[in-house]
Amino acid sequence: MQRNPLREALQSRRFSHVVEIVASRISREARLLEVASQLATTPGVVAGSITSYAGGAPGQDPLRVGTAARARGLTPNIHVTCVSKDRQELRQYLETIAGLGLENVFALTGDYPRGAAPVFDLDSVQLITLMSELREQGMPLWIAAAVSPFKYTEPDCVYQYLKLEKKFAAGADYAITQLGFDVRKFRELRQYLDERNLQKPVLGNVYVLGLKAAEKMSTGEPPGCWVAPELVETIQDEVKAKDKGEAARLERAARMVAILRGLGYAGAYIGGTHNAQHVSWIIERGQILAPRWQVLLEEFTYAPKSAFYMYEPRTDAHRKRLGFRDRAVNAFWHLLSPIQIPKGSVAEKWARAMFAWIDRRSSMSHFLERAEFAIKSPAFGCQACGNCVLPDMQYVCPQMCPKQLRNGPCGGTNNGQCEVISEQSCIWVRVYERAKAADEIPLLKIYIPPPDRSLKGTSSWINYFLNRDSRPGRQGALPKAAKRQQNLDQGVSPGLISQQNEPRTDGRCFKSAAPPGR
Repeated sequence: MQRNPLREALQSRRFSHVVEIVASRISREARLLEVASQLATTPGVVAGSITSYAGGAPGQDPLRVGTAARARGLTPNIHVTCVSKDRQELRQYLETIAGLGLENVFALTGDYPRGAAPVFDLDSVQLITLMSELREQGMPLWIAAAVSPFKYTEPDCVYQYLKLEKKFAAGADYAITQLGFDVRKFRELRQYLDERNLQKPVLGNVYVLGLKAAEKMSTGEPPGCWVAPELVETIQDEVKAKDKGEAARLERAARMVAILRGLGYAGAYIGGTHNAQHVSWIIERGQILAPRWQVLLEEFTYAPKSAFYMYEPRTDAHRKRLGFRDRAVNAFWHLLSPIQIPKGSVAEKWARAMFAWIDRRSSMSHFLERAEFAIKSPAFGCQACGNCVLPDMQYVCPQMCPKQLRNGPCGGTNNGQCEVISEQSCIWVRVYERAKAADEIPLLKIYIPPPDRSLKGTSSWINYFLNRDSRPGRQGALPKAAKRQQNLDQGVSPGLISQQNEPRTDGRCFKSAAPPGR
């Protein structure tokens, strides 16, 4: 097996630098490979991170660019997004990565694609779970996960950290932050992980910010990136210099690297430049400034005026209580929910027999599905996926999310607003607020497996009692759903597929997969 400098640096706790290579459609492949050749000989750079679907637009094939970069001496880190690939295609893609002898992968949900009908069959937590399963089968993968501490409302912020815990539990080896220029948020993330004894390495994002990018990010584009108006004004002044602000940009990046060293981050993830000389200067300057990192902290406090910080007191802190209607609807459905029937009881055996009888009669099963939908759609936004996880989602249907995520919000939320439909609140805000009102925030750490898509339009009650659906507590839900889809492609009816699956467990926890050698 070839050496993996990125893995070796992080395992040895040596502060390292990874440079993002944006393989956009307008980037010439020859130029990207020239960049890779130069970065390969830059001291301190352990890998080049090859993007995929950056900003929601397809670009160069990251596998081809990554393989060619490795041939030029640069260790690649391949971005793997859930955009436009179903779970079978993602599995095949990962097998191709491993077959090429590549090890580093960066699991991302991905930005919503522009002008195309998207496929989001998995979310990033489910993708990491798939990667971990393949690793347990012998496929060498070193898995990165994303996190954005730069969220300034409570639901957005806390959910990013809860979701990162899910990613680590699913098998991620380290994390990379989104870009931001707020030291208090960098410190907040570090404190959150330390308090929970999550000793995974984290790379802090260091972006070489020019005026054009700053102005675009100040409007929230690309999704998940935000730059404060005050910083934009500073850069507007800097570009008046003879060098168009180049020295100021590089100095700012170097100071951020020094601060990350002081805060205990494992390294810096450098973006915004492909210039190897600039990267080299930032690395060297960051080392020189490292002893002064505490003095530099006050320079990076760019945040909204009403920003939420987890460890800072708030005068407006209060717990939002559920309204009477929400409590009544939740209580009604809670009574009707099949999870209320004790496992192994006479009632469960009777229900299993009854729903099996209904399932054999297509008109009756269709009527039941329509009746179920008529109740759940107006109350919870149900979209008849056939794999109901409402009790695990605070009675909010995940299918209402444009990306159909099931394990927490994507990184593109903007002050609680959806990345895709800007005038719509992110559904995960409602999930969080309901969980907080019910003192059930820890339950949001439950891993929710991907749905069995072949069950769409069927009764979730039937699927529950006949053990067909994909839900928390059922081990192996991902491969079983893939197998069911394979059977469907071969013309086998869902009702005829073997029902001899393992019984559901009711554990309120999620699987933790330790990486090999740990």
